[in-house]
Amino acid sequence: MKTLFTSVNFKITALIIILMAVQCTLKAQSRFGPNDTLIRAAVVFEGDTIEARVLPGVYVYSYNPGARAKWTRLRNAVYVTYPYARKAAIVFNDINQHIEGMTDESVIKKYINTREKELKKEFTDPLTNLSVYQGKILMKLINRETHGHDCYNIVKELKNGFTARFWQTVAFFFGSNLKQQYDAAGEDAEIERFVKEVQRMYGYSG
Repeated sequence: MKTLFTSVNFKITALIIILMAVQCTLKAQSRFGPNDTLIRAAVVFEGDTIEARVLPGVYVYSYNPGARAKWTRLRNAVYVTYPYARKAAIVFNDINQHIEGMTDESVIKKYINTREKELKKEFTDPLTNLSVYQGKILMKLINRETHGHDCYNIVKELKNGFTARFWQTVAFFFGSNLKQQYDAAGEDAEIERFVKEVQRMYGYSG
């Protein structure tokens, strides 16, 4: 009788162990499903397969404090002047659309003078507080925003050639130039990067 009892106990114990093993196996399998495989790009380097990732671009600066100061100065100038350049382009395009097709010079002149007074009232104080360096950047950005119209030609179109030459002479004495062009892919590439920063920050469209 004792032998039979022992045999039954052994079978029950064996059954429990088997069930526990099956349960552990099912739990282990439950951690992996059909969507658990992640596909990654990889490269083989010296016999080892290594995951390959493209890291985001970063600015790399030298330890030259002068270069850092120059970078900061340019970035600040773009942040300060870009909103004015956008406004100038909007006004320029609006004036051009308004006077398009007009033939009466007196009406055109009257309208331009009215808009000029509005602009002076709004921008005289902030623009006179710009440095000469910031003024140079502003003229470049106006050229960018008006799709190739430099400040000299804008003044010439909206006022007259004499006025444009006068302001070009003034700009020259301050080490600037109303005819500055904008080269986003060349010498002004860094300015363009800062412009993109400002656009993202304030939600400006390109």
